[in-house]
Amino acid sequence: MLFAPVALGLGSVLWFACGADISPAVPLSCAVVLLLLLAVTDRGREWSRICVASMTLIAVGILAAQFETWRAGTVVLDSAVTTTLTGRVERRESDGRGGWRYLLALKATENPALKRLPEQVTVIARGQKAEFETGTWLKGRARLTPPSGPALPGLNDFSFGAYFDGVGGNGFFYGAPAVVPADEPGSASMQDRALEWLYRLRSGIGDRIRGILPGDTGAFAAALVTDERRAISSETTEALRQSGLAHIIAISGLNMALSAGIFFVGFRTVLSLLPAVVQAYPVKKIAAAGALAAVTAYFLISGFAVSAERAFIMMAIMLAAVFFDRPSISLRNVTLSALVIIVLSPSEIMGPSFQMSFAATLALVAGYALWKERPVRDRPFAKFRAVRMLSSAAAFFGGILLTSVIGGFSTALFSVEHFHRLTAYGLPANLAAMPIISFIIMPFGLIAMLLMPFGLDVWAWQVTGFGLDLVIAIARTVASWGGDIGVGRLAFWYFPAAVTGFLLLTLLRSRMRHLGTAILVASTTAAAMLGGPPPPKIVIAEDGSMAGIVSDNGLATNRERPPGFIFDQWRRALVIDKHLSPAFPALPDIPTAPRGERLKLTEAQQNDTMNAIKASATGERFSCVKKSWCTAKLDNGSILTVIENAAFLGPACDISDIVVTPVRLRLDTCRSGALLFTGETLRKTGAVELRFPNGIAEITTSFEGLDRPWIRHRAYDWRSGTFGESETLSDSGG
Repeated sequence: MLFAPVALGLGSVLWFACGADISPAVPLSCAVVLLLLLAVTDRGREWSRICVASMTLIAVGILAAQFETWRAGTVVLDSAVTTTLTGRVERRESDGRGGWRYLLALKATENPALKRLPEQVTVIARGQKAEFETGTWLKGRARLTPPSGPALPGLNDFSFGAYFDGVGGNGFFYGAPAVVPADEPGSASMQDRALEWLYRLRSGIGDRIRGILPGDTGAFAAALVTDERRAISSETTEALRQSGLAHIIAISGLNMALSAGIFFVGFRTVLSLLPAVVQAYPVKKIAAAGALAAVTAYFLISGFAVSAERAFIMMAIMLAAVFFDRPSISLRNVTLSALVIIVLSPSEIMGPSFQMSFAATLALVAGYALWKERPVRDRPFAKFRAVRMLSSAAAFFGGILLTSVIGGFSTALFSVEHFHRLTAYGLPANLAAMPIISFIIMPFGLIAMLLMPFGLDVWAWQVTGFGLDLVIAIARTVASWGGDIGVGRLAFWYFPAAVTGFLLLTLLRSRMRHLGTAILVASTTAAAMLGGPPPPKIVIAEDGSMAGIVSDNGLATNRERPPGFIFDQWRRALVIDKHLSPAFPALPDIPTAPRGERLKLTEAQQNDTMNAIKASATGERFSCVKKSWCTAKLDNGSILTVIENAAFLGPACDISDIVVTPVRLRLDTCRSGALLFTGETLRKTGAVELRFPNGIAEITTSFEGLDRPWIRHRAYDWRSGTFGESETLSDSGG
């Protein structure tokens, strides 16, 4: 039973990691045959039945992943475009910088009209007139781009999550959009109207909280209730992350457990004050029903966030266990909740949120089970009240310490895999913050929510805000100590090996669990001693606008201010902090472009200027002519040039060994034999890494093919309206 979600999830992982789609008939036939085989297998042959059942669950996991992929069917924008769009506001969220982020259900586009119209896009609107309610129809000029792929090969593919979230693009409005009337008012279904009312309620709650509590305090409080996290400043978010307290922001198992526990204990205590009720009714089950209603309401106003969905299902199963007089905290309940989530949303198993959430829960519940099995000794001094009080206090803080240690160690593996970093001071930060969260923030936040319909919630939010200010102060203090340890990418075999050891350690109930400990320790030791893959020499962003050179001195790029979203991922994965900005040498006879215009040169001027820049390039650092090109010389003698204007392609190919341009050219090779990466080729390969073993260029791409639904939009040709053949660069090309 405990390993059932492991087999089911393994099937889903195999489907999502596969390089191409397979016919559903294959896993369906396998599942049917295996079920028949399971039915005829002798019940006395336990291991045979376990093997057949595991293979059956793997086949079912593949089918579940295929069904979710088919059900999503998201139309993803194929390339960046500026268009006039008309859409309905489905959700909104403040971004904390005077803007609003809207999820729009698109109805139409014009100038140009898109052939493949995404059903939903996220668009940011800024300005005083940019606040619109859910259900409003908007029209405005906007810049839309497809969801981004991995920043480097092997990193998180954001288009995967966007596909299964139903979001086909993102962008921003040029100015505030205009409100337009709906063509068919009142045509929305009952479900749509219910969701619209719910999202209006959610937005209203968030606005009221932010109106009572100013700045980051109000944004933090609203995030704990409605999961609107973008209003929190980047400084506070970074402090929470570096201190290991970022998990507090997400509506996850901690928030749900505290809210359910506080409501359960409080409601049961109130009922226990009524002797007639206690004698006539099952007070514990009534309190569990009330707590279930509370967490259901919490989930509904949280905006159906993924982390909240998992936490709600888990808490609902645990509270439902009380109705049947079953233990609430058990590995079987965790297993059941995992099965439900994997069946409903198998794609979630690929993300860090699912993995870290269940890893922490699994480790804590397994640790709780071992703690209950410990031998209990008599305490001769327990009859003294002072001793009991000290013992209770020690048990509380010891529980926080043990919980923080178990939670920190259980999620460290996944933090290294997905974020390439560890937090050194998460333990003291959680020890200081958890009592505040448990005794101030969550209880008074719950009281405030209960009093909000009556308008009596101001004082309770102020007490909650006091607690949140303390947590923010703790986060900033701990973050100032440093302790953000960069790990970088590890060997490809480490993560599956370590996860195998972790699952054996937490799920096995016999001494065989120590086999998991041995695997976990051995794989971690080997990974630490052997290190990760060799770092690339050159990294290229998927749009071709930025290239980087990795050296002992730092990471040199062709951008003075590299875009933070991509560059931060590069630095974490490559474990490099120092950015080497490009130089702009003052060379004679180099004309300058008029303000806001591109530089125009004759062919002779192009050759002379490029050769002059090439000669000035030293120390694996870019030398640039603004808004034209950048050139760098590698330590192996190779010349790398990034051009912004296709007019400079010829001279760049002549003087360089590697040429990069964001322009979507139909060419994919230089006549000189230089490697050429264009906006069109990079669109199909994603971000690229180059290494030079033995002086030969070895190319690693993010995508080996474009056959999967969440990346197939990269092969679309809007001119012909068809999906072209998947073309990628060879991993061993040169």
